[in-house]
Amino acid sequence: MISERAEILRSAQLLVPFLVLPVVIGALWLALRPESASGGTTLLAAGGATMAWYLTGGAISVRQIRRGLAVRRDLMRVISRVLDDSGPSFAVDPDGIVLAQNEAALERIGDVTGRRVQELLARRYAEPERIWHDIGIALGRNGRFRVDLGAQGPFHVTRDAGSTVQCWRISDDDIAAPATASSVQEDGGDFDHLPVSLLVLDPSANIMRANDAARELLGAKAVPGQSLAALLDGLGRELSDWVGDVCAGRTIGGSEVLYLKGDGVQRFVQISLTRGQGDYATAVLSDASALKTLEAQFVQSQKMQAIGQLAGGIAHDFNNLLTAITGHCDLLMLRHDKADPDYADLDQISQNANRAAALVRQLLAFSRKQTLKPQIMDLRDALSDLTHLLNRLVGERIVLTFDHDPALRMIRADRRQFEQVIMNLVVNARDAMPQGGDIAISTDNIRFDTGTTFGRATLPAGDYVRVQVHDQGCGIAPDDLAKIFEPFFTTKRTGEGTGLGLSTAYGIVKQTGGYIFCDSVPGRGSCFSMFFPAHDRREDEEVVTHTAVPRVRRDVEATVLLVEDEAPVRAFASRALKLQGFNVLEAACAEDALSLLTDQRLSVDVFVTDVVMPGMDGPAWVRTALRDRPDTRVIFMSGYAEDVFSEGHQPIAGAAFLAKPFSLSDLTALVSRQLEFAEVRSTPKE
Repeated sequence: MISERAEILRSAQLLVPFLVLPVVIGALWLALRPESASGGTTLLAAGGATMAWYLTGGAISVRQIRRGLAVRRDLMRVISRVLDDSGPSFAVDPDGIVLAQNEAALERIGDVTGRRVQELLARRYAEPERIWHDIGIALGRNGRFRVDLGAQGPFHVTRDAGSTVQCWRISDDDIAAPATASSVQEDGGDFDHLPVSLLVLDPSANIMRANDAARELLGAKAVPGQSLAALLDGLGRELSDWVGDVCAGRTIGGSEVLYLKGDGVQRFVQISLTRGQGDYATAVLSDASALKTLEAQFVQSQKMQAIGQLAGGIAHDFNNLLTAITGHCDLLMLRHDKADPDYADLDQISQNANRAAALVRQLLAFSRKQTLKPQIMDLRDALSDLTHLLNRLVGERIVLTFDHDPALRMIRADRRQFEQVIMNLVVNARDAMPQGGDIAISTDNIRFDTGTTFGRATLPAGDYVRVQVHDQGCGIAPDDLAKIFEPFFTTKRTGEGTGLGLSTAYGIVKQTGGYIFCDSVPGRGSCFSMFFPAHDRREDEEVVTHTAVPRVRRDVEATVLLVEDEAPVRAFASRALKLQGFNVLEAACAEDALSLLTDQRLSVDVFVTDVVMPGMDGPAWVRTALRDRPDTRVIFMSGYAEDVFSEGHQPIAGAAFLAKPFSLSDLTALVSRQLEFAEVRSTPKE
């Protein structure tokens, strides 16, 4: 207790000189400047009032006394510096009250002692309180700030480390660009050789200094005096506004990705801006081209996914309509022979419905939701079978040549879809050569020992079969080359193309597990290259002579349970099956079908069901029904097969799939085939 009291007494004794110090300073001021008695009195009063403020509040602790002494020392140091300053200066406390000002400041701005500095800011700024807040942030970050008060000139606001009192100095110079070549030197030559790209910028976004890494990134134009706006673009506003706000402390900087101007490959630069120690900004640069490429790939992927979902939904509904149209057309054609005048009209309806179905298949192709039937195939045989058709497509002015590797390996793909890809590419090549030319189709084996990058894609190491289609046409402009595989993009005139040819080819190749790329030089032609994983023909995939399944005469009429929520499709399918002699039970949904099957006396040979229906879907109700009827054959129908045979897995063992739109003969033939296989399996062996 005694030691604590002694400490308090010693601290109080230390405080005594500071009680006298304001009086002494005030007296000296009055003695030296009798003509400015009012100013000296203000300083004296301010000093005494400030000191009194620190000593009020009742009993004080040793810690409070020490804190008060520290603040008092900071206050006196700042006031002393203000009085000694040759330029106009004044001191401001944390609340914005002007504590003291020197003679030069008195002559320049008048007597402002005791007034709030926000009143001065209000002369220039519409929101002085916000500027005062920004000043506090800037002083806490780097100890200085620049503020403009109009006629009074620009102000430097500084605060010593540990001080809560600000010193405001008025400068006659334009301190918006105070730095010189020497004032922004950073560690001498080390700045130039740092491995990070650095720039020093003035408030107008002019380069004051650039190190070696920055010059390598931005090019030879990144020299002192050059405007950064001449090198970078894409901010959305003037680059100088952003840099100026950072230099003035109005914003804290941040990062932006800008486009690097100039010819050649498109490049992007990420720039992170912070305020320097002076009224300039320091910029840290990095190459963001790879980041923007990944972003573009992600955006493209999202766009293709959205279009794919739209295409899948349209295709599902559209195929139901086409099934009803083609089905009822087939029913009408059964009642008319070819000599009937109406037969030709019905045939036109059927052909145009088939064309519409082909368009839907293209939609499903680039959305990769179509049903593929991949098989091991020899490209030489497939292309040989296409030769006659391709020659008819290209016409007489174009010469079509083939060049095959004698040791060409196999690929696993849907033959019909592969032929569609080749025809699309050949037709595009023909259209690119209106005056004629050569189209060369070549195949060869290629091996990549390591991952190989083509454009934005990387092919894994392995063995591939490459197919190339090369033309001598007009070529593709660089700006269009990145968009040629997008659906509905075309450079042809209106009515000459749908924009689905290349997107269809892209979807088929990707769904097959391959890759497709395009190299093109305007005026010299284009080359489309496709890479498919190489396969070897397995013994179980050798050409097999299929034995026809014997037709077994049935003593009892077969019963088909037809489940379809679309009434027009159900009506057509029911009539088609009845015309072939089948007994047909109809249900509009899965629940109705299961309700019918509760009658154990009812014998059903084949379930023919849609996949996507309101409520329970096709595979779900069929699994339930097969628990009690395990020998019943199953046929699934759908507008697209993504939900049915995803990744080649059948939802029900031994089930068959019928893609919409289907014809009368397609339906009846598949039902008959399922029944025949069932009868063969049930025939006892001798």
